[in-house]
Amino acid sequence: MNQLTEEQYVSRFVRKDDAALRHFVYSLPYEWWSRPYEYAWCSLFVEPTDTVLDAACGISHPFKFHLANHARRTFACDLDPRITSFPSILKEVALDIGEAAAAAVTSTYEEGSITLNQASITDLPYENQLFDKIFCISVLEHLTPADALLALKEFERTLRADGVIVITLDYPAVNLSYFHSIVRQAGLEFYSSFDTAMTGNSLRTEYWGGIHCFRALLRKQS
Repeated sequence: MNQLTEEQYVSRFVRKDDAALRHFVYSLPYEWWSRPYEYAWCSLFVEPTDTVLDAACGISHPFKFHLANHARRTFACDLDPRITSFPSILKEVALDIGEAAAAAVTSTYEEGSITLNQASITDLPYENQLFDKIFCISVLEHLTPADALLALKEFERTLRADGVIVITLDYPAVNLSYFHSIVRQAGLEFYSSFDTAMTGNSLRTEYWGGIHCFRALLRKQS
């Protein structure tokens, strides 16, 4: 992987002093409170030789476009049927973010450089050991605990032996003890330490009753 500090491999709460990218393909909406931090961290793990997946990528979210410009081969999937239509994606970017954002996508992304699939991450339509990197950004909190386990099993199945899974999630929507247990059940392990300590510097929003952002880096069990 890229030259990263050892600390970048630690699974932990995102902190206010972590790097953040307020412009990522386009200027990110203010209400996307955690995305600037998530994108800055996740983007560290993309390499030009990688085959990558943006799992449950969303329609207007920009990470899939970043991957298309920085990885050898990019896949993205979402349950929303609009994901298979680039014009529909552009329309949603314009409606959700603005015309300037849609123009930025058009100018930086070459249509066809992403393989787009309508799919659930609990049943991925990809062959075994296809991906060097799998990215799943703020998705697991939207799944039932059982489906979160199924998703991790699918990530393990489609990940290459030396690949990594880069995940962010909302806490306490995701119980970290349960998350730790399903990582093991799925045949995965944490790439480095798993640190659940929360400090006053941990990134937090008051939306939805108060939420923190947690990041995790996983690999196949050795």
